[in-house]
Amino acid sequence: MTTINTVTGPIKAEQLGKTLIHEHFIFGYPGFQGDVTLGAFNEEAALEEAINIARYMQSFGVKTVVDPTPNECGRNPEFLKKISEATSLQIICATGYYYEGEGATPYFKFRQALGTAEDEIYIMFKKELTEGIAGSGIKPGVIKLASSKDEITEYEKMFFRAGARVQQETGAVILTHTQEGTMGPEQVRLLIENGADPGKIIIGHMCGNTDPEYHKQVMDQGVRIGLDRFGIQGMVGAPFDQERVQTLLALLNEGYEDQILLAHDTVNIWLGRPPVMPEQAAKIMENWQPGHIFNNILPQLRESGVTESQIDKMLGGNAVGLFTGAPAKVVS
Repeated sequence: MTTINTVTGPIKAEQLGKTLIHEHFIFGYPGFQGDVTLGAFNEEAALEEAINIARYMQSFGVKTVVDPTPNECGRNPEFLKKISEATSLQIICATGYYYEGEGATPYFKFRQALGTAEDEIYIMFKKELTEGIAGSGIKPGVIKLASSKDEITEYEKMFFRAGARVQQETGAVILTHTQEGTMGPEQVRLLIENGADPGKIIIGHMCGNTDPEYHKQVMDQGVRIGLDRFGIQGMVGAPFDQERVQTLLALLNEGYEDQILLAHDTVNIWLGRPPVMPEQAAKIMENWQPGHIFNNILPQLRESGVTESQIDKMLGGNAVGLFTGAPAKVVS
């Protein structure tokens, strides 16, 4: 019987229920720790806000949320546990590091120069997955890996190799970040070449690319993908949601319904000072919130003939397959 680690302990795969595969309760770009004078973390206020967000998710029937915040971007498993205990929302956290361009690179780059980094990353991943994070006893349920736009740097490859190695020993799910939807096929090849199980891989943010043929190149290698940035549109190379919907419909029409999971990649609480968006950008991004798929995207899908069975797979059933390692149904 497959069990999955949540921040409040293990659950059975069939307990996942309706699942959002990629959302962040709290997140901060590395450097937020230096802005404490004007961007101090008020845990009491943040927790109240986060509990309200969790209950909002639950109002749509969501039972499980994967929060793959990287280790250096404010990951806080104890905070997530408090949310879960207050609401009964099942939250799965991660072990992993962000991509080079927006991550905290000096620590492991220094160790990379010494020739010790990759083994140290492997040891970190494995200890957190098997014993818990920083003495908390809270075990991650996924390994978070990330690559840059149009390349996987040598720094990033260390994490991919270590993640694949640990996955072979622990069976953990690997969840990735693709920058603007690039390097999906290359991520899969690198992971599989290093022994990772494709049935337990999900390539994230693939909806940054709107070419169905590109998505098929990834899924035809036996992995699942996340169309998980609904609501992020018209900024930093992100397509508009209508383009995402058309891409999704094309893939469903070709039979890929068993390999796709949906989410928003929301940042619900920013660490440090919250970003202030220009008025025009804020208007474009107003739907970047965790009810958007349910309120706005699913009605469009239903009107286009997408069945409830297909929706249930993309918001739950396919998560069960991912965490159990069920081979992805590759379309011939």
